[in-house]
Formats: sequence, C-alpha cells, structure tokens
Amino acid sequence: MNTPRTRHASRREFVLATLGASALAATGPLFAQNWPERAITFICPWPAGGTADQSMRALCTVAGKLLGQPIAVENRAGASGMIGAKALASARADGYTIGQIPISVTRFSQLGSLQADPRKDYTYIARTSGQTFGIAVPANSPFKTLKDFVAAAKARPGQVTYAHAGVGGATHVGMEEFAGVAGIQLNHVPYKGGAEALQGVLGGHVDALADSSSWAPHVEAGKLRLLATWGEQRTARFKDVPTLRECGYDVVVDAPNGIGAPRGLDPAVAARLREAFRAAVASPEFKSVAEKLDAPLLYLDGPDYEKYVNTIYQKETVLIDKLKLRELMKG
Repeated sequence: MNTPRTRHASRREFVLATLGASALAATGPLFAQNWPERAITFICPWPAGGTADQSMRALCTVAGKLLGQPIAVENRAGASGMIGAKALASARADGYTIGQIPISVTRFSQLGSLQADPRKDYTYIARTSGQTFGIAVPANSPFKTLKDFVAAAKARPGQVTYAHAGVGGATHVGMEEFAGVAGIQLNHVPYKGGAEALQGVLGGHVDALADSSSWAPHVEAGKLRLLATWGEQRTARFKDVPTLRECGYDVVVDAPNGIGAPRGLDPAVAARLREAFRAAVASPEFKSVAEKLDAPLLYLDGPDYEKYVNTIYQKETVLIDKLKLRELMKG
C-alpha cells in the first residue's frame, strides 16, 4: 500500500538522487577547471636514453610549463613497450597519468602480448613525431654497403645477426619485412630497448643494428656506418645514405610517437591536454630536439590520431599474416 510515509520516503529519495546528480554534474566542470592541481605522471614504455624517451621528455618539459604543473616521466620498459602500454590502459582516468602509446599496440593487441584494445581502451591526445629507422654496422664491419650485407646473409643463411628493440616491435618487424623482400634469413637478437641494442652493436656482440636514430651520433663520430634508412625519402642529416627503396627493396617503415591517457578521461581535461601538447610539438624547444633525433614532425590532434590508429590496426591485421608474426613470436 502506498502510505503517506512511503510517499514521503520516495519523494525524499528522489530529491537526494536529484541533488546527487546535480552535484556530480557540477563537479565535472569544476574538476576540469582546477585540473591539474599536482604533478602529472607520464609513462614512457622504453628505457631512459633512447630516442623515444628523449623526445617524450622534451615534450613533457614544455607541456608541463603550459599546464602549470610538472610532468614526471616514469620509464616502464619491457615487452617491446607493452608493459608501459598496459600500465597506461589500466591507470585511473583522472588526467594525472598519461603516456606514450607505441603504434605497435595495434600489432601486439592482436598477437595477444597486450591485454588491451587500442580501439577503445585509450583516450588519444596527439600524434607527435616520427622516427628515422636505419641499419647500422660497426665502422670496422666488412659490410660497406647494404649490398654487401645482403650478399653475406645469402651466403650464410641465419648467421648474420642484428640487434633490435624487442620481438614484434617496429625495428624487428621492419627488418624481417626487409629480409623477406631481399630473400635472406637473418638471426635477430632482441633487447629491452634501442639504447641497449645500440650497446650490443658498439660492444661487438652483433653484426648490425636495426633501430631509430640512436645510431646517428655514432655514425657522425665514425664508430658506426649507416647502410640504409627506411623512410620514404633520405634523411636531411645523412643525405648520402640511400633508402631501402632506393636499394631495390620496396619497404617503408615509419612508427610515429603518440600520446594518450586511459579511456574515460574527462573531455574537458582531454581538451586541455590536447592544447598543451599541440603547443609543445610546435615549440622551438621540441623542434630542436626532434631535429637532433632525426624525428620528423607528424602532428595530429587527438580525434585524427585515433582515426590513424584504427587505420593502422587494420593494416597490421594483414601484416601479421603476411609475415607470419604469430610463429615468429612463438619462436
């Protein structure tokens, strides 16, 4: 029976629920207006010292100043960047944890190495810059050209070694794609990141390095020799070095860096982050660092970056089957 007491209780619950909803509605804009009130953590999925780490630190320094709070970079390396990518996807969506999203999340999520779906588990903030990949060998290497490298690999199948930043990552997949086109079999040696892979080559433990431009200063110093780069065009810093395409191998690899947050981020907070990193990418400070790292600016705003990720996800589906990456991952 609907008594006066029950009707009063129902009205009271309705009023409380309405007030609660109003309070939550008011809290959202207020939170966004006051955010950030403390330091922001930035998860970098690579070891300190690598090219991605250097570029992200430069961006965070500028963006932190624009936001009025420091952005502290926290390196969570391992599993070809997927440890950090998973940590970012699992973090609270409060704007105080952001990070780099390697484009390889589109591949590893399909291979089962990342327990997250890049199509729905991140809030995309910005695509920032690309990377210049290349094949480098020690200065005393018998490989003077890429032709020499390929000839040696054909003469000794599976014996020529190369270091890379992790199984299934851009440098590993790019090198295997090149090997397939060249008709050679190489012996890949995975490291936790580009910085460690570089040391493996400098220390004489492997024959060659497949990496983004961690090799650049060592090429200029005469310690390494750059055989080829992987972009559409030659890099301005090493104009005498041909691309893979120019050498006769139709392979182009470009893995842009991007920044994101966990899904469910307040749209107003996301907008502030997008504006801060838009300005940071365009800043003289970041442009200077990007130039030193041979990292072309490839800025995209969050929504366009998300569309780009979805496109790459579909391309990776085809590439995984073409290169038999599931078998490679097991091996």
